[in-house]
Amino acid sequence: AMMEKSKLTHFQRRYLMDCVKRGDALPLQCHLISSKEPAPAVPALSPAVCRPIRLSAKPHLRPAKVCQAGDAYTREKFRPQARRDLEKEKQRLQNILATGKDVVECNVKQTRVQTKKEEIPEPDRFEELVNEIQERKEFLAEMEALGQGKKYQSIVLTEISQKIREMEIVDKKRSEEMREIMTKDFPAGGKSFFPG
Repeated sequence: AMMEKSKLTHFQRRYLMDCVKRGDALPLQCHLISSKEPAPAVPALSPAVCRPIRLSAKPHLRPAKVCQAGDAYTREKFRPQARRDLEKEKQRLQNILATGKDVVECNVKQTRVQTKKEEIPEPDRFEELVNEIQERKEFLAEMEALGQGKKYQSIVLTEISQKIREMEIVDKKRSEEMREIMTKDFPAGGKSFFPG
């Protein structure tokens, strides 16, 4: 209401409101630039309102002893809680994502038992090596088709020869294992099957 009575411009009102919002002291004279005539001075308000707030010389900080006496520096003791069964929670989440429902615990136990029974047998290393050699041959053929065969040929052939060497070692171990099995089962005749 005072601003309207003092006929301040919109710019001057906004400036004064910004000062109030920031908590700054109001200016005693308003020297704001406006497109009209020079701004009139802000009317003198009562001395209690016009006076800037004087802060005390001492800051309102608590002394260190007071802070240390309180609970600010004490740590909360660690209290371990009951551990969760992570496997159980994984299964539950899988069921929720797969079916959209939370399956009963009995079903979870049954599926776990089934997965243990259906364990995949350990793959044969000899077969793995054969597959790896085949993959390298296919890769080399693709590179030759793209015109990059010379770049990769020596690398791929070296890897293939290493795989063949490993296959020979695996084959030799298998032969020795078979020889031992045969000599245990047939102590007298085992040597006649495998000379050397």
